[in-house]
Amino acid sequence: MSLDAEILDLQRTLYNSRNPTRRWLHTSRRDTIIDAVRKCALRGVRSRALEVGFGSGVYLSTLAEHFEQVVGSDVELTYFDHSKPLALNYPNVSLVYDDITRTKLPRSSFDVVLCTEVVEHIPDSTVALANMHDLLKPGGTLVLSTPQPYCPLEIAAKIALLPGIINMVKLIYQEPIFETGHINLMSSQKVVGQLERAGFTIRESFKSGMYVPLIAEFASQRGLQLEKWLEGKLKRGPLDWLLWTQYYIADT
Repeated sequence: MSLDAEILDLQRTLYNSRNPTRRWLHTSRRDTIIDAVRKCALRGVRSRALEVGFGSGVYLSTLAEHFEQVVGSDVELTYFDHSKPLALNYPNVSLVYDDITRTKLPRSSFDVVLCTEVVEHIPDSTVALANMHDLLKPGGTLVLSTPQPYCPLEIAAKIALLPGIINMVKLIYQEPIFETGHINLMSSQKVVGQLERAGFTIRESFKSGMYVPLIAEFASQRGLQLEKWLEGKLKRGPLDWLLWTQYYIADT
């Protein structure tokens, strides 16, 4: 299996993982994003939506069902081959090769921009967010998510990928494990600063996703129940930086 095929296999595995915590972290994030997209569609104009970095195409069908026209952009060619069948099923979806830091897409042409788990892979997210603002029509909305830098999951991921440890992690999970590629993890203060400098007004922000090392790997459903309880206690409190994902709904 090629590396590109393995990466796609990994993305599929995350939503169907045998590990309850791993599965919950990804499916709950997916469901949160889908709910945010639906709310955007109900709240405003449903003409055109853009997904920056559509990846394996998890959100394209939801966007297609709620907007008249959908553009998915990415810089990884593997994802285009993977998502072509989905685009054929939805005539209102078009896929384009575009680097958001040097975008060629027309300015002020989208009602909603979705960008989930992308900016942490971009060295200069300031430029990327400024371009997303420019691509939105006046009154348009950005739905953004990105991991938090000091949460237990990101720290554990760095340790898990160390030589000598990664093979043990693969043995525990019995599923694909790869380097995250996160080169630009930002605190919530930094994300807010970049959004505001780009010209956005943040309408809503929140965090989710509790991971407890070893409990997640070995306590199965009981461990997941503990993590869900902890997430509920930490949300919107001073320790919410321990949660994995930060979300922003921001308007132009």
